[in-house]
Amino acid sequence: MRNFPNRLKKINNEVQLIFNSFSFSLLLLVVSGEATSSDKQWQSFVADYNKHLTRKLKSKGIPGGSLAIVNIGNEDFIRGIGRTKIEKGRKVDKHTRFRLASVSKTFAGSLTAKLAAQGEFNIDDPISKFIPAFSNTAYKDDLKIYHILSHSSGLVPNAYDNLIESRMSYPDIVERLLTVEPICKPSECYGYQNVMFSLIDSVIYQSTQMDYSHWISEYIFAPLKMVDASVGFEGMVRDDNYAHPHVRGRKRWYTSRLKKNYYKVPAAAGVNASANDMAIWLNAQLGQYPDVLPLEALIKQTRPYTHTKKETRRRVWRSHVKDAYYGLGWRVYNYDDELLYYHSGWVQGYRSDIVVFPHLNIGFSLVLNAETGLINELTTEFINRVLKYTREQK
Repeated sequence: MRNFPNRLKKINNEVQLIFNSFSFSLLLLVVSGEATSSDKQWQSFVADYNKHLTRKLKSKGIPGGSLAIVNIGNEDFIRGIGRTKIEKGRKVDKHTRFRLASVSKTFAGSLTAKLAAQGEFNIDDPISKFIPAFSNTAYKDDLKIYHILSHSSGLVPNAYDNLIESRMSYPDIVERLLTVEPICKPSECYGYQNVMFSLIDSVIYQSTQMDYSHWISEYIFAPLKMVDASVGFEGMVRDDNYAHPHVRGRKRWYTSRLKKNYYKVPAAAGVNASANDMAIWLNAQLGQYPDVLPLEALIKQTRPYTHTKKETRRRVWRSHVKDAYYGLGWRVYNYDDELLYYHSGWVQGYRSDIVVFPHLNIGFSLVLNAETGLINELTTEFINRVLKYTREQK
């Protein structure tokens, strides 16, 4: 770990330079007042990918999907695919709600960065300032806000995720969490978390006297006009336009019961959203809604806090990802010499992916109502096609 600070400083500088150039180009667009006309080549590119994706999903019998692709200066591509249930389901449309699972962490990261930019707290404030019980643990005052959101708390990976699946309440799970000895000091190792990550809810409440769900609904979803988005089980099932979960049997897909368990950790896995919502969210990540997500927040959330070297060995990406980090709720990758922000999600019956190319002003979201590894192939195909397309345009 001796060289980690130098590596962190180097990539931090790279990210800062990228965002500086990004903000300058954004400023030029605002000052000129001009919007570029839709690029026919881009429309053809997106249509070809959509055909590829639809064929793949059909060949594997996947019930339904939600696709959003954005490219600043071009019309957003928003599609519902298939049906909400394998049998007797309604047609998926652009307002059909899907569970985002861990893609929810991108919302928590953005909200935290936004609140920090507003001065509600500092990213490097100790957790014990908001949850005093931590002062009496092995962490004392060393565990910071950015540690819990960048999975660098020092805990063994996925600590007490099994209890999320149980009937135990979240506060009771946290009580047990306080007794766990970390395997390293904060910042020294990476361990993906859901329970620890969701402590951001308590931090936000103690700072503002409003809980996480209220902040997300009133200060992210509402001003962005993400009209289908919600947090929690009740929001998902408020009417019948939602995608039901599906699991694989021996020969086909079966509709399963929508479970409440991972809604216990709303910051980590509690957001529901449609394709239309995700197109808006991608645009927000690309700086198109500065009143909601200012540039300072966008920079803060994607600083590479934690080195995640294991991600460079993922089977489908190991020949592409040269370096990998985790920011605040976002993964930060060097993918074939292109900076991209990424997150995936997986909960019973659903898979989700989100990708943002800050230098290219392109975003991608795909959510499926089936537990299938096919999503890895489909997302990788999109990334590779985008890089090929944009590099050929130069």
